[in-house]
Amino acid sequence: MPKSIQVGIDVAKETFDVGLGVGGELCQFTNDAQGHERLLSRLKDFEVSLIVMEATGGYERALVCAVQAAGYEVAVVNPRQARDFAKAMGYLEKTDRIDAGMLTQFAQTLDCHPKRATFVTALLDAERTALAALVGRRRQLVDMLTAERDRLAMSHQAARRSITAIIKALQRQLDDIEAKMAAHVTKHHADLAELLSSAKGIGPNTVAALIAELPELGRLSNRRISKLVGVAPLNRDSGVQRGRRTIFGGRAALRRALYMPTLVATTHNPVIRVFYQRLIAAGKPKKVAIVAAMRKLLTILNAMVRSGKRWDPSLHTA
Repeated sequence: MPKSIQVGIDVAKETFDVGLGVGGELCQFTNDAQGHERLLSRLKDFEVSLIVMEATGGYERALVCAVQAAGYEVAVVNPRQARDFAKAMGYLEKTDRIDAGMLTQFAQTLDCHPKRATFVTALLDAERTALAALVGRRRQLVDMLTAERDRLAMSHQAARRSITAIIKALQRQLDDIEAKMAAHVTKHHADLAELLSSAKGIGPNTVAALIAELPELGRLSNRRISKLVGVAPLNRDSGVQRGRRTIFGGRAALRRALYMPTLVATTHNPVIRVFYQRLIAAGKPKKVAIVAAMRKLLTILNAMVRSGKRWDPSLHTA
């Protein structure tokens, strides 16, 4: 009978290192389709209970899809969390092989965790992966466009023609990407998009970001989904000291995607507007009130997807 193990994978651009069980073999594969097939062939010798790898900005995405398609459960963890675990276990050095062994130990810890299911990454499908690529590219174009517009405002006359040309080119690319995003959502996620769009303040770009980058929406509790995005206030207490609760960690790109829709909702969405105004009247700083409104909007969307019901103000008014 195959031995049951946990697997840790340290992913780089060209290769990835694999730890086959705590204290087990360390091996390396090329980070391409051939290397993925070789890994899957090697894993057939074991009963793999959990695979852990770090998020590496996209280098891990194809590998995650490959091992999930083969039926393995994968937890993609934040690199900061993995490094904190490594330091706690006494790993002060850092190499690819050391990281693979450390991630194997991390996998063993998560595999025994009472909330193990919350760490397992939702199954990635080809449609969401393609949409995530479009959403990411749109975000890059918006950043570049903002930078060029800022430069234009303070540029010398001699440079303005060049900057203006770049702005026009970036705007054309942005329009093209947004059109592709809309077509993709209409083709593959029309029902979910229509449901999310029923909430005032949630536009097509936010819908695309939620579908692509938050597949857990509707599957987790409100508290868990808030922590996942990074809008849940976290305690900072020690002994008799009671610190100010703050948000920390989570998916910064999604917070950014939700920020402007929340600002719109504080004016045009009756539920969010009343909630926000009540916090302001109670003396809460505007930034605190905005984050709280963002959390409320997110939890409402989470409940809508879970129940399959469109936006209904009567269900969300406190």
